[in-house]
Amino acid sequence: MKNWMGFLTLFLGSFLLAQQTTFKFDFGGNRVEKGFIPITSTSKFDKKIGYGFMDISGLKSVDNGVNALTGDFITSDKPFYFSVAIPEGNYDIQLNLGDSKGNSETTVRVENRRLMLNDVKTKKGEIVEKQITVHVKDSIIRNQEGTQIGIVKLKPRERKYLHWDNLLTIEFNDKAPKVCSVIIQPNKSAKTIFITGDSTVVDAQYEPWASWGQILPYFFVPNEVVIANYAESGETLKAFEDRHRIDKIWNKIKPGDYLFIQFGHNDQKYGNSTKSGYRKRLKEWILKAKQLGAIPVLVTSMNRRVFDENNKIVNTLDDFPDAMREIAKEENVYLIDLNALSKTLFEAMGPEAAKKAFVYYPANSYPNQPTALADDTHFNTYGAYELAKCVVKSIVDENLPLKKYISKNYKNFNPNKPDDIEKFYWPESIFMETLKPDGN
Repeated sequence: MKNWMGFLTLFLGSFLLAQQTTFKFDFGGNRVEKGFIPITSTSKFDKKIGYGFMDISGLKSVDNGVNALTGDFITSDKPFYFSVAIPEGNYDIQLNLGDSKGNSETTVRVENRRLMLNDVKTKKGEIVEKQITVHVKDSIIRNQEGTQIGIVKLKPRERKYLHWDNLLTIEFNDKAPKVCSVIIQPNKSAKTIFITGDSTVVDAQYEPWASWGQILPYFFVPNEVVIANYAESGETLKAFEDRHRIDKIWNKIKPGDYLFIQFGHNDQKYGNSTKSGYRKRLKEWILKAKQLGAIPVLVTSMNRRVFDENNKIVNTLDDFPDAMREIAKEENVYLIDLNALSKTLFEAMGPEAAKKAFVYYPANSYPNQPTALADDTHFNTYGAYELAKCVVKSIVDENLPLKKYISKNYKNFNPNKPDDIEKFYWPESIFMETLKPDGN
């Protein structure tokens, strides 16, 4: 009987934890703000309690002896990751960053290196409160009662990702990250931008790979808009259906939400033509989104780094961009012409400088990389950042209703004048892999 009761207690505890959606964490020393959960440098993630750091090596708890909530903090000289078991949904996260007796410098990303806050600096004695809004997902498709009715068919490599693991993971990075507190609350009202696409869109977990999808959250006002990136490497429109990724979105999308659709690279690669299901599926997705009260937005695939003898970009995507442009007109939906914008951007860079936006690195730039990386399709973080700016520019220029939610992080961008790569700042994450993503 005692063993049975112990099992029941453990089961109920796990069940209640799985349902919990609001958390208040006080990072730092032994003094804890009332109503907060204490988090110290030894708080390693524990499945039983459902929260903690992925790795506690190098973590330091610092207590300056003033306010219990903001007078102490956790810091490290390398990136550190805090995870919380939490049901899927949208969440507002309030962060207190800084040091009551020193400076701080913190970059915040979530899940698979999704950029939220970039290089937040505080002066000695300054504590800043920052807000971010995050979409957390799992692979289960549920009905309104919460019963499982399907599942997203994940690829083996996806099972290592931080965005399908039933956890919210926050990455704290930069020269002097100092975290005083983390408050997590559900957000039921934010407009969700669901993104579909391939390896040029996906939230890439590993340095040096990146995409515009994982940079996009940085340019939107938190609380009002949240980015839900469901793209995956190697996917075509058909594969996205076959693996039930789009079914997961249909199950979650609400009236007023957005559905961004960018496919072409892999549809072309697998020998498909725009007449062999591509147009049909696009129109079906558009119709379904409209029926659900969502707003479909077509995004033409960006160009590859292929130049002619006159330093002009060569179209390597056949008629896929044109097909998407035509469908946008036929169906009267918004179009982000990333294909045209990327052509302008890459030609402004030129053939050699454009390599700095793609995964071009000499041998031994990254661990276990004996040979040079030279990829004309996939982007590094700088390239992804520039393409995300192109997407935001188009939202403004095409007068999408979303433009009123664009944050002050976005300044007017001219793809004819790319940002100086020497001024681009991205402290690298600890996750690195030189294996090329699926797709081309």
